[in-house]
Amino acid sequence: MTVADIKKSSEQKMQKSIETLKADLAKVRTGRAHTGILDHVMVDYYGSPTAIGQVANLTLIDARTIGVQPWEKKMLSAIEKAIRDSDLGLNPSSQGDMIRVPTPALTEERRKELVKLVKSEGEGAKIAIRNIRRDANEGLKKLLKDKACSEDDERRAQDDVQKLTDKYVAEIDKVLAEKEKDVMTV
Repeated sequence: MTVADIKKSSEQKMQKSIETLKADLAKVRTGRAHTGILDHVMVDYYGSPTAIGQVANLTLIDARTIGVQPWEKKMLSAIEKAIRDSDLGLNPSSQGDMIRVPTPALTEERRKELVKLVKSEGEGAKIAIRNIRRDANEGLKKLLKDKACSEDDERRAQDDVQKLTDKYVAEIDKVLAEKEKDVMTV
C-alpha cells in the first residue's frame, strides 16, 4: 500500500457511503408516490422470496397511485398480500389484472417521524465516513512506522483525508437537507 492507494481507496469507500445513503433515503416515503418504496417488499415466487420489481411491472398512475402489473396472472393475490403485509401502511386493491396502490397523504406527525428517520440515516452515513477516515489514518501511521513514507508525506496525506472527510460530510448534509425538504412538502 502506498499513500496514494490509501487516499484513493478512502475516497472510493466514502463515495459508496453516499450512494448507499441515497439508496436508503429513496425508500423513505414522501408525500408523492414513487415506485422505489416497493423495492424492499418481497413476494413469495414459487417458494423463494423475490422483490416485487422482479415479478411485476411498477408504474406511476398519478401523483398518489402506484400501478403494479404482475407478469403472471396467478401472482396477483400474492403481490397484493405482500404489499398489505409490508410495514409501509399501504392498502392495495386489484382491478382486473392490475393492482392499484394508493399512497395516503402523510400527517404532520408522520412527516416529523420520517424526518427523524432521515436524520438517523444521515448520522449513520457520517459515522461510516469517519470510520473510513480512521482506517485511512491508521494505514498512514503503519506506512510511517514501516518507513514506507516520510513524516511530511504522512502529515500531508492525513490533511488530504481530512479534507475528503469534510467534503463528504458536507455532501451528506446537502442530501439530508433535500430529503427533509421533500418529506416536509405537503
